[in-house]
Amino acid sequence: MSEGNHLTSKSNKSPKKKWAIVFGTVMAVAVAAVSIQFLKSKDTQAASERNAPTANSGQPAASPKMARVGNAFITKDELKQECLERYGKDVLETLINRKVIETACEQKGVQVTEAEVNEEIVTIAKRFQLEPDSWLQMLQAERGLTPLQYKRDVIWPMIALRKLAGDSIQLTEADIQEAFVRDYGPRVKARLIMCNKQREASQIWSKVKETPSEFGRYAREYSVEPNSKALDGQIPPISKYSGNEEIWKAAFNLKEGEVSGIIQLSDLDQSKYCILLCEGFTQPRTTNIEDVRQDLVDHLKEEKTQKMVAEVFEKIKREIAVDNYVTGVQTGGITPASGTAPTRQAGSGVQQAIGR
Repeated sequence: MSEGNHLTSKSNKSPKKKWAIVFGTVMAVAVAAVSIQFLKSKDTQAASERNAPTANSGQPAASPKMARVGNAFITKDELKQECLERYGKDVLETLINRKVIETACEQKGVQVTEAEVNEEIVTIAKRFQLEPDSWLQMLQAERGLTPLQYKRDVIWPMIALRKLAGDSIQLTEADIQEAFVRDYGPRVKARLIMCNKQREASQIWSKVKETPSEFGRYAREYSVEPNSKALDGQIPPISKYSGNEEIWKAAFNLKEGEVSGIIQLSDLDQSKYCILLCEGFTQPRTTNIEDVRQDLVDHLKEEKTQKMVAEVFEKIKREIAVDNYVTGVQTGGITPASGTAPTRQAGSGVQQAIGR
């Protein structure tokens, strides 16, 4: 249930709090989608040269020694093998997603230059009144993300997917008005009880309807939602047009001190049943939309862009065939014409992938 705060240079929040929000939204798209199109690692080339057969002997060069324990050595090959067995699946999945975006860019003729990446970093840093170098230092200190990783793993895919999605963001006045109500309008202060089964919800509803003053105790005893359960059912204030539609519609139909009916949440894998207690309403943060119109427009464009980018990424993952020989999973390759993926020969699994 979003608080609807905007990220602008006018905000009085500290830079650390503000960049954490935007970093989270950027990572929501980029964590599984990175390309190395313009940032090839020099270490890869160096490693290939070190491990290449020597011209004179015709034999492979010995694996470099990484550590000595007594009279024994741990070689680079041993270290690589151990890392592959421990982390190979996760790293491979990240590499696959990188290649998916890179392949889609090649197919569509989309290019992202290093200058564009650097310009995007400057733009983001200015939003929080920071110099680019300070912004990158903060990312490394707070998130352990080096400048190279940030460029390659966050900024490049964000720009690439945005280009693949196209510049077709359209905002209507109705969109802006709805966002204004959501982010700046009154909110319902409420407590919640959540149940897995309708029968249980009915039994609890009968109790709280009879004694609303005991709502907190019933939430603590019966609710299956752990965060609010620990707070006697207390949840963040509910804003209109935000979060689950069934929840906010029910909340705004209540009067202070009133208990809702049983609300079925049908958009989850397993249906949940909720009961709300209205404890009042907050005051609007502002009543003049013109004071915050530009903030709303910027925020809505960002929201719509993120949604479009996520949809594009899911689309290209469906279209590009991937055979993961480590997990034995085949994905993608679904053509729009047939709606099905072609039959492909599965790999021989982990042992083949790690060279055993």
